[in-house]
Amino acid sequence: MLAYPGVIYAMNADAFRHFYNYHFSENRSLWDKHVMSLSQEQFTQPVAYSIGSVRNQIVHLMSVDDIWFSPLRGLEIPEWRNPDDFSDRAILRAHWNAVEQNMRDYLANLRDDMLFEKPFAEGEDKDVILWQLLLHVVNHGTDHRAQLLRIIHDLGLKTVSQDYIFYVYDHP
Repeated sequence: MLAYPGVIYAMNADAFRHFYNYHFSENRSLWDKHVMSLSQEQFTQPVAYSIGSVRNQIVHLMSVDDIWFSPLRGLEIPEWRNPDDFSDRAILRAHWNAVEQNMRDYLANLRDDMLFEKPFAEGEDKDVILWQLLLHVVNHGTDHRAQLLRIIHDLGLKTVSQDYIFYVYDHP
């Protein structure tokens, strides 16, 4: 158990790696089961809900994951990606796979003692603790995958649940 002033938390790096395996698994499931079933027109069709088309949502998810994890890996924060640069799903998937691999590489070296560090020295995120950031990224992914599932459902495709507990049942 690790302690933070006035609070004791039972969390460790392995728990976060497990939680991120869920995040990556759901991203891939969304892609394989739903996104690849869409026509190109459906993939890029403007949607008034959230931040737009299925493509725009996916580019947003990929960008946010990369923007948070790049400085953790000692890299500059990358520019927001323009969805218009990703009309080809194969190119988008290759970029998303690369972002996921970079995140996996970082998480492979995550240690329990790092979870209570503040990874940003300045700016609005200077008081964010690493475990909070790691939880935020997965939570953000869950939110946007839910939005994507709604959009895909509205486009007429059958969708499935992304509940964490179902991942746990399949990955004890």
